[in-house]
Amino acid sequence: MIAANKSAAFERIFVLYNDWYLLRRQFHSFMMSGELDTVPAGQPAVYMMNHSSWWDGLLVYHAFKRTSSASHYMMMEERQLERYRFFSKMGAFSINKNSPADIRQSMRYAGQLLEQGQRVWIFPQGEIRHVETRPLAFRSGISLLLRQSSLHIPVIPVTLYYGLFQHSRLQAGLMIGQPITEDWRALSADACSQLLEQRLTVQLDEQRANMIEAKGQLPQGRDLIPHRRSTDEKYDQYRKWRKR
Repeated sequence: MIAANKSAAFERIFVLYNDWYLLRRQFHSFMMSGELDTVPAGQPAVYMMNHSSWWDGLLVYHAFKRTSSASHYMMMEERQLERYRFFSKMGAFSINKNSPADIRQSMRYAGQLLEQGQRVWIFPQGEIRHVETRPLAFRSGISLLLRQSSLHIPVIPVTLYYGLFQHSRLQAGLMIGQPITEDWRALSADACSQLLEQRLTVQLDEQRANMIEAKGQLPQGRDLIPHRRSTDEKYDQYRKWRKR
């Protein structure tokens, strides 16, 4: 297992690179509704999110760097973290879904982070799947993580939906739901996974409907990157200029 090895110096550089180069070149807009810091400072939380693109982690990283005062860690597939080892400097740690022993080791590591009052992000689907795929099909990792702890860890549902709506670049929306608090040890592993999967599915479907109706905007959301004019918007502006 590859542990997180946060580097404040590296993050200061990467935050700028991610914001000004990576995201602004690819996305027309990125909006967020809700609050990441719904749990009091110093208390642990698990953020569960659907996983539909390579961009997910970079968008989430941008979101919590912009809006959260807490320290965040993110579970990442081991072969990807091996390839992009620098993500460990930003709080990523690995999981090898093909090894039961490694899964348990990663969950123990995540549990230790939670006991220290940290925030841990997990993608319960275990792999990138198309945003429209249903069911979400949670793996057992999240229930293992929650049920191993004596703490009643709050789980914050986070959904990310994006696509091409009316512009040449992607529009993305991050929706933060209300914390889910249960006595996780009192639930079976299957019941735990089913409860969380159902809550995340409902939230994702609601967000999808809202963003389609709003043509890619996230109702009651705030911008996390400035809107950049797309090709059609530049052309419309040019036409207005020509008519003067």
